[in-house]
Amino acid sequence: MAAEPVFAVTPRIGATNVATANTNRDGSGTVSTLIVGASTGTRVVEIVCKARVTTTAGMVRAFLYDGSTYRLLDEYSIAAATVSASVQSTRVSTTYNNLILPSASWSIVVSTHNAESMDVIALAADL
Repeated sequence: MAAEPVFAVTPRIGATNVATANTNRDGSGTVSTLIVGASTGTRVVEIVCKARVTTTAGMVRAFLYDGSTYRLLDEYSIAAATVSASVQSTRVSTTYNNLILPSASWSIVVSTHNAESMDVIALAADL
């Protein structure tokens, strides 16, 4: 029997700001919760990082957290940019085809390598 398609039921947006420097790649140190899965599962389609300030070259890191263990999911390269009336702050985004938080015990947390204010947004939908 063929599998039935699963469609999104409720659109969701997760958003947080990170500004405390954290060079760790293991989920330790200062992290901020971006989005928590729903009991029925949550599909994350895109993660967007947008700097609020002038930036130096660095990274924003995303970790999958299953309630007990952090796993490095992705790193978003932040370019150096001196913001002004004619220069926008850095923005990066990554889309995902198969990123699922299977239950409410799973989440995505983020951190920033440099002490620079970053808004991080997850575009998602509950299943």
